Amino acid sequence: MTALTLIQVFASGVATGCVYGLVALSFVLIYKATETVSFMQGELLMLGAFVVLALHHAAGLPLPAAAGLGVAAMAAFGALLERTVLRGAPGRTHLTALLLTFGLGMVMRGAVGAVPAASHTMHRLPLPFAGESVHVGGVVLAAEHVAVIVTTAALAGVLTLFFRATRAGLALRACSENAQVAALMGVSVAGMHTLAWALGAGLAAVAGLLLAPVTFIHPNMGLVALKAFPAAVLGGVTSLPGALAGGVFLGVAEALAGIALPEGAKDVVPYVLMLLALLLFPGGFA
Repeated sequence: MTALTLIQVFASGVATGCVYGLVALSFVLIYKATETVSFMQGELLMLGAFVVLALHHAAGLPLPAAAGLGVAAMAAFGALLERTVLRGAPGRTHLTALLLTFGLGMVMRGAVGAVPAASHTMHRLPLPFAGESVHVGGVVLAAEHVAVIVTTAALAGVLTLFFRATRAGLALRACSENAQVAALMGVSVAGMHTLAWALGAGLAAVAGLLLAPVTFIHPNMGLVALKAFPAAVLGGVTSLPGALAGGVFLGVAEALAGIALPEGAKDVVPYVLMLLALLLFPGGFA
């Protein structure tokens, strides 16, 4: 294998890892604020991609407007689920919330699968750079991969500013660290829970948009969350930077395993690494 091929494989792994990292961010964000593991993040990712697709094709909105409105709609949907189903569950425990998110995810997947246009055809978003290449020196990179990496880096910067420079971000951080103390300081814990679910759903939708140029949009695309969860574990479950770093690490490891190991073995890599992390580094690498 040449050095150029290795660089291309590495870039592909980083792009895939960015998607894993964003979904892992949504896991960690919700868990830190509410101590609930959400098992519907993959379905929110899938639903977000379909919402944007519907807004663009059916409603005729320009793609940038459809993307912005779709992500905002998914954030509102996440807040609505928290305010109604999750918060209103009688005798709510962590296990109840976990099972509710699992059930909601199955309902979302079933609802989308019941639409013939969604389940019988695979779709792609008509992005202007789809199929294009970017030449960096002697290296040829897929434009989709470069777009995913650049967008993820920009989004990470926006989230950093949000958590460090805004009242809502600081309040959410305070609630994540100690909800009782935050409440004594005047922070609305219930409001921060709603915000966390909204941000988690929005991040999942963004991950769906970033995944759409790389793969087709279809009801099972949310299964990528099964690989994002190990990324959250590698990052320590409670670390937002760790979740993103864990996603990139898994993406690169999976890409390299694809050329070094027998066919199909690379799909096992995220779970092997997660098991090793739980056994050797239970606190994560972050």
